[in-house]
Amino acid sequence: MKERLFCQSCGMPLDRAEDMGTEAGGAPSGEYCRYCYQAGAFTAPEATLEDMIALNLKFNEENGRPMGTRAEAEQMMRSWYPTLKRWRQG
Repeated sequence: MKERLFCQSCGMPLDRAEDMGTEAGGAPSGEYCRYCYQAGAFTAPEATLEDMIALNLKFNEENGRPMGTRAEAEQMMRSWYPTLKRWRQG
């Protein structure tokens, strides 16, 4: 079974090629989604981990809470996001 890929910035599943961001030369990025990464650069380079959590909490609420309640989603994000490549320390 193939390992599932997730955006290393926002955690979005990268199940479909059209969900992947692009590298500078136009090749698909295997690490970041189309919302976070285009043409080899982050779409919001100034974004912080806190910004990403706030953005995705809003997304969760606006889309019927696919990540659970606000508290559940925030707990998941605060434990998982710091392990993603963009937010990893050291």
